Amino acid sequence: MPGIGNVGKIAIDFIIENLKAKKLFEIYSYSFPSVYVNEENLVELPIIEVYYKKVGNKTLLLLAGDMQPADEESCYEFCEEILDLFQSYRGKEIITIGGIGLQKIPRNPKVYCTANTKNIVGKYAVNGVSNNIYGVVGSIIGVSGLLLGLAGQRRISAVSLLAETFGHPTHMGIKEAKEVLKALNRSLNLKLDINKLDMEIKGIEREIKSKSREFKRASKNIQKSAYPDDVSYIG
Repeated sequence: MPGIGNVGKIAIDFIIENLKAKKLFEIYSYSFPSVYVNEENLVELPIIEVYYKKVGNKTLLLLAGDMQPADEESCYEFCEEILDLFQSYRGKEIITIGGIGLQKIPRNPKVYCTANTKNIVGKYAVNGVSNNIYGVVGSIIGVSGLLLGLAGQRRISAVSLLAETFGHPTHMGIKEAKEVLKALNRSLNLKLDINKLDMEIKGIEREIKSKSREFKRASKNIQKSAYPDDVSYIG
């Protein structure tokens, strides 16, 4: 879903397209109090979609959406519902993706990982992905962070991959998303053709830019209602 640098949304949208994943269902919510005007000058409700794809001996459930829940209670309710769904499919591991907001665009963005267990950190903190994240990120706000914490209560292993990016809601973190995709490609053996990201980016940019204004407004509401003014990271 949209976040700082749009890193997670760019990465997951690309995985869904590249792997030709199939849609399972769509999620609508009362906590998305707006509609978008699309390229056909018609309105559409913001949605979150769940896709699946078999890759080798693994089955992936892929979560992608237009916006995050707009308040903390809705965020908790949403994450609990997703975990219920995950357990109904007997899921083994959760991965979330996000960006670490910097004051300027990084030339060589680093990818960090954190998790709710040490074992899963060791699995993903390889090939240039650093787990030395203490002091780099304090709070991870939104679904990308809360999902890890609530998964831990259910004894579900969960990890988050976070790429350095420019801390502005309309920034398109293409280079940053590429670094996360490379890490996932190696860890999960997805066989993604990451070079295609450059070819598909115009369509991705158009979609995100058309919806980033609403996400920016919603993310401000989250920060004002529950978090201090100096928080710079929203997953």
